[in-house]
Amino acid sequence: MSRIGKIPVKIPMDVKVSFKDNTIFVEGPKGKLFQKYHPVISFEEKSGEIAVNRANDEKQTMAFHGLYRNLLNNMVTGVSAGFSKTLIVTGVGYKAEVRDKLLVLSLGYSNDIYVYIPDEISVAVEAGGKVVITGIDKQIVGEFAAEVRKLRALEPYKGKGIRYETERVKLKPGKSGVK
Repeated sequence: MSRIGKIPVKIPMDVKVSFKDNTIFVEGPKGKLFQKYHPVISFEEKSGEIAVNRANDEKQTMAFHGLYRNLLNNMVTGVSAGFSKTLIVTGVGYKAEVRDKLLVLSLGYSNDIYVYIPDEISVAVEAGGKVVITGIDKQIVGEFAAEVRKLRALEPYKGKGIRYETERVKLKPGKSGVK
């Protein structure tokens, strides 16, 4: 049995989970999410937990078992607590600001970069060049953070660019004089 798939998903009191036509519906205080699933997977609710079961032991079915358990867990976490990623913009003259539904980044290029913010997430810019991306869908939050980070990846010699808050920077030494 899948190590991840066999762990039941705990459902908080303020979250409702329902299944209809091979689709999971999760509703909580922060919003609603839904996800289609493969018919070889079944869900069983008992005493505030949902167990994920599979129809057979084929390789693809076992992969689906862990996948849909984690997707359900992420949906429950998203509608109850939400997800966030923090990016740090570092460099002389590098800055970020939010205008309406646009994230405006000055990253040392000749023009500013405008990034459209999807409706499902919110972006806040804090002091010190911190850009906080929050939302209820883990995939959308992570993908948007990755797209923004890719606009100016971290430069290894001076440490300029956009990085995740948890990312550690190991600076390379510059050229050294030869005698």
